[in-house]
Amino acid sequence: MTTLIIFTILCYNLIITCFPAVSAVSTIKVGDQLNLTSQLVSPRRKFTLGFFTIPDTNHTYLGIWYTNDDESRKVWLANRSTPVISSSSVLMIDPNTGKLIIANGGTTLINISDNQSGRTQNLTATLQDTGDFQLKNEVDNRIFWRSFDYPTNVLLPGMKLGLDLRTGRGWNLTSWLAYEIPELGAFTLSWEPNGESSQRLMIRRRGQPYWTSGDLNNQTFEYMMPFRQYQYNLSYAYNNEERYFSYRSINGVNPMWYLSENGLLVEAESHMVLSRVFCYGFDLGNGCVAGTNMPPCKSADDQFLQRTGDFDPDLTKSSQDDNSSLTFSDCMMQCWNDCRCLGFMTSNDNGTGCIRWTGNKSISNFSVDPQGFSIQKYVLVSPNLSEGKIIMISFNDLLVNCYVFLSLYFSTRQKDDDRHFLELMASESFNNSSDTEGGLRKGRDMVVFSFAAIVTATNDFSNENKLGQGGFGPVYKGKLSDEREVAIKRLSRTSGQGLVEFKNELILIAKLQHTNLVRVLGCCIHGEEKMLIYEYMPNKSLDFFLFDETMKALLDWPKRWNIIEGIAQGLLYLHKYSRMRVIHRDLKASNVLLDERMNPKISDFGMARIFKQDETEAMTERVVGTYGYMSPEYAMDGTFSVKSDVFSFGVLILEIVSGRRNTSFYHLNKTVNLIGYAWELWQQGDALQLQDPTLVGSCVAHQLLRTIHVALLCVQENAVDRPLMSEVTSMLINDTMLLPIPKRPAFFFGITVSKSALVEKKAEGGSVNNITITQMEAR
Repeated sequence: MTTLIIFTILCYNLIITCFPAVSAVSTIKVGDQLNLTSQLVSPRRKFTLGFFTIPDTNHTYLGIWYTNDDESRKVWLANRSTPVISSSSVLMIDPNTGKLIIANGGTTLINISDNQSGRTQNLTATLQDTGDFQLKNEVDNRIFWRSFDYPTNVLLPGMKLGLDLRTGRGWNLTSWLAYEIPELGAFTLSWEPNGESSQRLMIRRRGQPYWTSGDLNNQTFEYMMPFRQYQYNLSYAYNNEERYFSYRSINGVNPMWYLSENGLLVEAESHMVLSRVFCYGFDLGNGCVAGTNMPPCKSADDQFLQRTGDFDPDLTKSSQDDNSSLTFSDCMMQCWNDCRCLGFMTSNDNGTGCIRWTGNKSISNFSVDPQGFSIQKYVLVSPNLSEGKIIMISFNDLLVNCYVFLSLYFSTRQKDDDRHFLELMASESFNNSSDTEGGLRKGRDMVVFSFAAIVTATNDFSNENKLGQGGFGPVYKGKLSDEREVAIKRLSRTSGQGLVEFKNELILIAKLQHTNLVRVLGCCIHGEEKMLIYEYMPNKSLDFFLFDETMKALLDWPKRWNIIEGIAQGLLYLHKYSRMRVIHRDLKASNVLLDERMNPKISDFGMARIFKQDETEAMTERVVGTYGYMSPEYAMDGTFSVKSDVFSFGVLILEIVSGRRNTSFYHLNKTVNLIGYAWELWQQGDALQLQDPTLVGSCVAHQLLRTIHVALLCVQENAVDRPLMSEVTSMLINDTMLLPIPKRPAFFFGITVSKSALVEKKAEGGSVNNITITQMEAR
């Protein structure tokens, strides 16, 4: 048997050596041919070049894609406007002209390269590990032609956007016509510097400015997504030979930016939208460029939202144009410029052609299909359009409806709190609530629930469905008519704090969208009743597991590490990558919910504060939060910043590692919190003793020590010494990153707390968090 195995290995190696697989070839020479069944693969197998066919059209293209990309997204096409149909087509170097061509039976179908040297000796075409396909002289490596000089709709690291002043060639991206039609589309992406000091990217639609990035003076670009940090180095050249923008990926696996058929600039690995989802011609910020001729019947509040349903045929008229050169954006602009147009969709299966509906805007003429069996359409939503028949509406519609309702209601009820509520609903934050965050919030469906539906879902707010009680009021579990389970926060009529929280969350939920933030599905306002409806978290909150001697055993180290990382990413989004800077101010174990897979979701934004981008800290006379999690500068002086949340996160890490509450820790017959105990162990070199005994067997020692180290950096006494969340996430994820030595943490002995300080009630289950309002009395 041993002899047979050795013989088999030797034969395999002999076959590989003598007959290399076609997929391992990266170069073709004069006389070689690449047919529809063979491919070129770059030396390190990073990229693949070959023919592919789109089944619906039977059109064949020569393209390049990442070898290990499961979606096989094409990063470059040689013949996007001239597909081939013959199965006998081949890629070759023309022995007469030295050009790269696609040929069939000796007849040239497509000239890929434009080199005019006429030299064929020593010419080779090689697919590089950068994704660049180069035609060059094998002897002196002189490059006659390269694919990077002819980008399609994708920008790879090292590719250029700009202008070659020596040849007059411009490097621009052009979108596909439709999802499966690579032909030239409506949008182009270019780099348009205004002198050497001002750099910007520009998306144009049919040649007209559509979206701009603004000045790109930064040399780096980074953002966080769940379990991943994406980092790019940006570079610019501005000289007498060329002017261009380029980027380099620091940690990407298959990095690429592409210009979609709908005019979006997208980072493909994370599907992060870097530009605006829709630009209507109003200068609304977020990069949208104002148009020159705007229809007088449109306002800045009008927008198209995707809906599943139908227009009433008795109240509307439809028109259809199956012109295959019309794109989605053409349909949108046609409808936008028609004052009677109510909505549109593409008419052909390939995403081209247009169907438009026109009618009287004063009539409710679109009914949503709650089952989702109807075809999706883009419906014009306007404050002037009554939509009484629509049950499912966007959050922008929700806020408009709430505003109208509250305006009527408050005309007869003039309580101070209610007037403040109305002012807040009409504030700048309220009006901008439909703005997008990275293209992810636009058109998100929210539900305006009827009071009757909530009563039915909760069995008339029965005690059996009550999940818990907070400072805002009770929380109930409910089951909607579609069998979805939800958590319903009911504002207590006697709770002033509950009113503040309701207003705060109503604004914030329109702005925030992240995997590690709890999702709010809608609201219900009925008379004096005000309720928020959340996604239901079956695994309750983190404290339910962490501080229970039986349940904590279910949290092994991988689960706890996943929770720590998820919370970090959620906080980083709040502090840096959301449209507004948000300070949570009440981060604690009971405010971290766990979904069915034990993934963490930060909740309860009732105490949160919104910062302007140029603000770094603020002060308050009313200190709110939870004792044990508050930073010293906030508890004593009322000063808070992003570093306040960093402190809370550090405390939370120590609690997750140890399985102990910070405020219920006793050591050596004197009161000391968990921070102080962790600091003592760290100084003695015994930090591993901090770990929860239930972690024995699942804990990775070096990872645990690094996590404790990061926690101690977060809880340092001076806010200026604490790292930002971007630094914290890098410290946690990057094991090779050197960590600074932590300074003395902020921990206190004998703090006096007022009788109203700790109002914390144990949740009985479900998606409720225990809101704790704490007023500290400095000693």
